[in-house]
Amino acid sequence: MAVTLAEVAAACNVSTSTVSRALTDPDKVNAETRTRIERVARQLGYAPSRAGRSLVSGRTDTIGLVVPDIANPFFPPIIKSVQARARDKRYSVLIADTDEHVADELELARGLSRQVDGLILASPRTDPAELTRLAKQLPVVFVNREVEGAGSVVIDESEGMSEAVEHLMSLGHTRVCYLAGPRRSWSNQQRRDALAAACAEHGLELRELGPFEPQIQAGMRAADLLQSAESAAAIAYDDLIALGVMSRLTERGMQVGREISVIGIDDSPLSTVTHPMLTSIHVPAAELGSAAVDLLLDQLREGEDFTTPTTVRLETRLVIRGSTGVAPTAPR
Repeated sequence: MAVTLAEVAAACNVSTSTVSRALTDPDKVNAETRTRIERVARQLGYAPSRAGRSLVSGRTDTIGLVVPDIANPFFPPIIKSVQARARDKRYSVLIADTDEHVADELELARGLSRQVDGLILASPRTDPAELTRLAKQLPVVFVNREVEGAGSVVIDESEGMSEAVEHLMSLGHTRVCYLAGPRRSWSNQQRRDALAAACAEHGLELRELGPFEPQIQAGMRAADLLQSAESAAAIAYDDLIALGVMSRLTERGMQVGREISVIGIDDSPLSTVTHPMLTSIHVPAAELGSAAVDLLLDQLREGEDFTTPTTVRLETRLVIRGSTGVAPTAPR
């Protein structure tokens, strides 16, 4: 059984209230008495309850994490890194999944806020004014979304996208088709803009199809449209859409990597279990999670003195595998 405050008090021959003050508000207890109580508490194996500490400090030592889809392979590395960094800092994590329902984001966030010290929202699609308002009401950090007046950890899409376009150009491709993500997705706009800039710089024609939800089934629908778009190269909003495209094209007898090149974004574990393996732009998902925890804990430490929101930008890079190859019209 767990050791109680009363047992520590009896062993020290002091009152229970004195033990409580010594362990939660030590400045109010004589130094010699406090040292003796702390020593006896360690010897007996006393561990203060989280609920008791929260009543005294007003803190729960818990952070909340809201994600759009826990089954999407982009988010588990973020979740694991948030949990690992929080555990290192002696915090617990409560997780909520919106199941891609944008309308539920704020409701879930506000519900969690009553149980946690601060929030991390991953890839939210809520209106920016609403997110700014939320950031003024409680400590919050946004992942994969830049919000005015709030701490954010975002992906710099430019380097990885530029590498992808250069790679396709080197293979003789002159036209690229972008398979767009959800219309309200902030990262979709960033990826579209980075791709447009890279194509303009290298002289490649850009076409766009979509929007598509980040699902394999949506990628299969995208493949039907891609075949009529007269493009032998496609960059998808994420790996799930790219994998759906590859599945559908293979089903129809096309050779991905020879007759058509497909590039995904995220470099998820699924990108290496297909045939051919998927060329993908690597996104540092684990670093997104740990950086978000650090930013949030900085806010919690500074409290009302926190006045300068920080945006952390993480770089991307291209990982070349078998789903890209020489353009059919180019000399091999």
